[in-house]
Amino acid sequence: MSKKNAEDKTSGKLDKLKQLLHRKAAMLIVLQDNPDPDSIAAAVALRKLVNTLAKIPCTITHGGTVGRGENRALVRYLSLNLRPCSEIDFAKFDLIAMVDTQPGTGNNSLPEDYQPDIVIDHHPLRKTTRIIPFTDIRQKYGATATILLEYLTSAEIGIDVRLATALLYAIRSDTQDLGREACKADIEAIGTLFPLANCRMLSIIQRGAVPKTYFRMLAEGLNNAYCHGHAMISRLGEIDNPDMIAEVADLLLREDNTVWTMCTGIYENKLLISLRTNQETRKASDVIRKLVARRGTGGGHDTYSGGQIPLGKRSRTRQAKLIEAIQDKFLKAVGMASHTPERLVTIKYSTQP
Repeated sequence: MSKKNAEDKTSGKLDKLKQLLHRKAAMLIVLQDNPDPDSIAAAVALRKLVNTLAKIPCTITHGGTVGRGENRALVRYLSLNLRPCSEIDFAKFDLIAMVDTQPGTGNNSLPEDYQPDIVIDHHPLRKTTRIIPFTDIRQKYGATATILLEYLTSAEIGIDVRLATALLYAIRSDTQDLGREACKADIEAIGTLFPLANCRMLSIIQRGAVPKTYFRMLAEGLNNAYCHGHAMISRLGEIDNPDMIAEVADLLLREDNTVWTMCTGIYENKLLISLRTNQETRKASDVIRKLVARRGTGGGHDTYSGGQIPLGKRSRTRQAKLIEAIQDKFLKAVGMASHTPERLVTIKYSTQP
């Protein structure tokens, strides 16, 4: 999409959004569970847009936790009051918006009996999203934050230092500094935001403090990692920080010969799966859908994706069998089923100080 076409599209969408906001009293912005920087920054940008255009108060909510140290640091910097979905009375809002997620994806906690009025996202368009009154789905964009920046620019709304910093970090994080599925719009967005952002704060956010349990889970992820040719698999078992699953998958992809990684973990009675790849012939989004088919939900992009499978009343034995089956399907899908597994590292624990 050319810059002019993108500007025309955003301008047209903005007019439609203004009509939707007319005479509304309160908006709820729903994030994905365990929100990442893109989800958080996009929500804050949408709140700024709606507050300015229509003076509508907004509440931001999500399920799960904000687990990664960087994400918690971003929330603190923004002084953001994120409300758990379990505390929200959805009936009190006459507008519901979703950013960086869509209805029916399984990675958000919007109740099934509620439908959003607004969906803005950069993931592939889902069938359930087509009936939403207002949608802006731009699959080729590297971050939802880039879309929201275009709305703010089109509406001629000033961007303060905190919001600029959050949007910049979101785009850099989701595109891995423009090295992963970034488009021209993302590059231009970074050029716009960089002079406005607090670079010192960016550094602090990127080095967000983590608890001791982080290192314990990281050690477990490494100790449980097995190489299967050019694929790497690890499992974390039951965890209280679901963000660690994606973090371990990202880390393992840095190994010299690895082109596919999968990490699994159990959180709130769901099997969570993260896939990463630097291979161009297969899409991570296609592979994850094969893994969770008829059992759960999943989606993502060419190089990274995630899924979840409800565990119901499965015993630990049946949970283990499910994970083994998912691992087997993954290895077959990426062409590594015939390789003998080789442990990545062996960590010897010591009681010595």
